[in-house]
Amino acid sequence: MASLFFWAGGILAGLALAGAVYALAAAILAGRFMRRTAERAPSYPPVTILKPLHLGEPGLSENLESFFVQDYPGPIQIVFGVHDQTDPAIQIVQALRARHPGCDAVLVADAAEHGTNAKVSNLINMLPSARHDVLILSDSDIAVRPDWLRRVADAMAAPGVGLVTCLYTGEVARGEKGLWPVLSAMGTTYDFLPNVVFGISLGLAQPCMGSTIALRRAMLEEIGGFSAFADYLADDYEIGRAVRARGYRLAIPAMGVGHTAAEASARDLLRHELRWTRTIRTVNPLGHLGSVITFGFPIALLSAFLLDFSWLSMTVMGVTVAARLFLKWRIDGIFGTHAGPYWLLPVRDLLSFAVFVVSQFGETVHWRGSRFSVEPSGALSQS
Repeated sequence: MASLFFWAGGILAGLALAGAVYALAAAILAGRFMRRTAERAPSYPPVTILKPLHLGEPGLSENLESFFVQDYPGPIQIVFGVHDQTDPAIQIVQALRARHPGCDAVLVADAAEHGTNAKVSNLINMLPSARHDVLILSDSDIAVRPDWLRRVADAMAAPGVGLVTCLYTGEVARGEKGLWPVLSAMGTTYDFLPNVVFGISLGLAQPCMGSTIALRRAMLEEIGGFSAFADYLADDYEIGRAVRARGYRLAIPAMGVGHTAAEASARDLLRHELRWTRTIRTVNPLGHLGSVITFGFPIALLSAFLLDFSWLSMTVMGVTVAARLFLKWRIDGIFGTHAGPYWLLPVRDLLSFAVFVVSQFGETVHWRGSRFSVEPSGALSQS
């Protein structure tokens, strides 16, 4: 048994060191990615921004207002959509419209359902109110910089581009306190973000993210309209995959937008991250399994336990922690963010590893107060 523990500990130590190398590589690639430049668009077309809403979540007013103050030379229309005419998000939209009377903003309240994905049903209801041919979808928990729309348009004007999407960092909602939103923001910023940049840089991934999905109306019609995605959990990924399948490129500008973290409890956080991680497992099972290499510190801790915390195993653990702290330092500097303190990063890593392990089992997710089963195709069914 001692021999088995020794060999298992040694293998895990090697995997942990590979995780440290991965963290250093991700830090380097993130810097290279954000140094890329894009040519300016020859013209800036009229744009309709589609914002599906659901309840008055923390930070919603600040997030939505960032879309009202875009530095963009072309016409902008914003279409907000809710399912329920009593949704508290309506009051927030009305207040913003009063604060920005010169903005072309429309509110659609329609309870019609077109599939199991409520957000996509909302988009289907909103689309008839969109006046322009360039459509940009963005989730309600996203905040953007004033130059966001201009830079999206620049990327969209490049030859062969069929869709533009954006990276995002985790940001704790203003006024939110406690451990859980901080851990959530750290997971987005120091796990998800570097993983995506690493995959993009090495050609291992072509993600499409709900933070920004910009495409032309003709492209949306070519891929079957929103109705083609009304039963999928990862609607953003499926839209991107449909565009790629028709031979077009997905462009990602060298910038990040903010994703608001507002989980009020451990239960909320775990449900959110399990839904997210099981979604990734469904759409990219090999990539999900391969992401085990990103958990250098938890694996090093397991190795140290099996090796009786020998000096060599503790050295490996120290190397993995140092690599992760370096990655956090680089991400904070490159993207101008600070999702959480350095001392909390090992705790965040242990939580991420636990979510990864649990995500291997079960097919159910919780979303907007309902429980769904995820089919192998990625389609949702009510549980």
